[in-house]
Amino acid sequence: MLKLLALYFFTTLIHVPITEAKIREYNWEVKYEYKSPDCFRKQVITINGLSPGPTILAQQGDTVIVNVKNKLITESFAIHWHGIRQRGTPWSDGTAWVTQCPIGPGDTVTYEFKADRPGTYVYHAHYGMQRTAGLYGSIQVSLPDGVEEPFAYDFDQSILLNDWYHQSTSAQATGLTSIPYMWVGEPQSLLIQGKGKFNCSSVTLPTNICNTTNPECSPYVITVIPGKTYRLRIASLTALSALSFQIEGHKMTVVEADGYNVEPFEVDKLYIYSGETYSVIVKADRDPSRNYWATTNVISRHPNTPPGLAIFNYEPNEPQQSPPTVPPAGPVWNDTADQFAQSQALKARQGYIHTPPPTSDRTLVFLTTQNTINGYTRWAVNNVSLDTPETPFLIALKYNLPNAMDQTPPPDTYDSLNYDINNVAKNKNATSSTAIYRLKFNTTVDVIMQNANTMKISHSETHPWHLHGHDFWVLGNGIGKFDLKEDTKKFNLVNPVMKNTVPVFPFGWTALRFQADNPGVWAFHCHLEPHFYLGMGVAFEAGVEKVGKLPSFIMGCGQGRGL
Repeated sequence: MLKLLALYFFTTLIHVPITEAKIREYNWEVKYEYKSPDCFRKQVITINGLSPGPTILAQQGDTVIVNVKNKLITESFAIHWHGIRQRGTPWSDGTAWVTQCPIGPGDTVTYEFKADRPGTYVYHAHYGMQRTAGLYGSIQVSLPDGVEEPFAYDFDQSILLNDWYHQSTSAQATGLTSIPYMWVGEPQSLLIQGKGKFNCSSVTLPTNICNTTNPECSPYVITVIPGKTYRLRIASLTALSALSFQIEGHKMTVVEADGYNVEPFEVDKLYIYSGETYSVIVKADRDPSRNYWATTNVISRHPNTPPGLAIFNYEPNEPQQSPPTVPPAGPVWNDTADQFAQSQALKARQGYIHTPPPTSDRTLVFLTTQNTINGYTRWAVNNVSLDTPETPFLIALKYNLPNAMDQTPPPDTYDSLNYDINNVAKNKNATSSTAIYRLKFNTTVDVIMQNANTMKISHSETHPWHLHGHDFWVLGNGIGKFDLKEDTKKFNLVNPVMKNTVPVFPFGWTALRFQADNPGVWAFHCHLEPHFYLGMGVAFEAGVEKVGKLPSFIMGCGQGRGL
């Protein structure tokens, strides 16, 4: 009775109507099929025959149940629900070797979680480099009935952006872990909602392998009604590329980032990094007698991939009717200042500000570097490259299996005074470890991400970092070496945006703050597939003793067998 009274007063005070939560259940079969998303025929991991997979639709408070059958025959996999915090269900985070054993061939498992926040999210494979093979899709969580967004629109649509490789993920992974090191290279195509166009005439291939007339690779069409306003939920799940997205002749107003309302600002191009999601408002207010191009381009890396093209189709024009113009050129790929400016423009929307704690209980300063270990190329954080154990961290810690992972804590910081971030390190060697960061439950943690030079002269990269199980405040970012004394004085504690994924720019830093208030073990890593595969990440534990009984579907490997 007391709980019901408390719920009544809570909902009355904030004017949120009580709506009955629903169960949204999905049944998926995951298998390989031959597809031609960019006209080049290759094996693609599909869900119910689709790549991108089905969009998950839910309302805030709903329970999502996904029954997944592995029909890959020779491969295991796991699915991560990116942006879903998994409060109370850490075993459903879907991160192989962190929160679960991979799902074996022929097995069926059930992921169950609460859609606790409205917004735009994604799901994707989180085992090896399988995300690159097409196992991904969108998640839309809407507000409860009777609650309105602080921005108006007539229609709502998800658009997923990807880069696309013709080489198989297993071949890529083998090259990355070989001597000599074989880099994956730049992608062959960019896909908009699973469609792109590779220039088949650029290589000698039979038409049954590459055929530009294949309807599978006809341009994706965004159909609009003249005079209407559209919310485009744009997400990036690229393996490597940072992207820009633009619609010819149209402005976009950014209103949401990673599920949080932001102070609206207008752009003619949206910079988006792997793992990020945005909502933009677009008005169909141009000449309706023609169609327009929607394009995506590689930024931050010297592009060797043609733009991705879609058609922004005004009804009643033919959807596949090409616009009468040449696709507009994308932005300058290495205009870091402009890219940096968009990140700084992101602020929490007035009326929707979640004020961060004024101070933190612990500060971690993470230097990210490219290194070698016994002749193999790796990525490292504070000179430690993450190895994933045979027994997933969550199982090892919940069942107190000390031999399942390294017990020496990884370093909280690096030798900032003497390390030169602008030059190749004198000592490129690193170590590897299965140790993780143990955080005191309910404490506030600052993480400073510091980019440095790679093993190539005068070269640093943009790294998008994603935190599982939490959202964080972006307190600030800058170019150069972070100054723990001076730069902390510049932190935005008034209206910082909250996100789950954020870019760290070349030779730059980004400062995050989060509360370790979600019991479990959570990955924090670079969202570029080859970088995380080569160890560019850490894991955080907090309150694992508060986690309930682990379900059987996550067990079955390492020391978890038979528990």
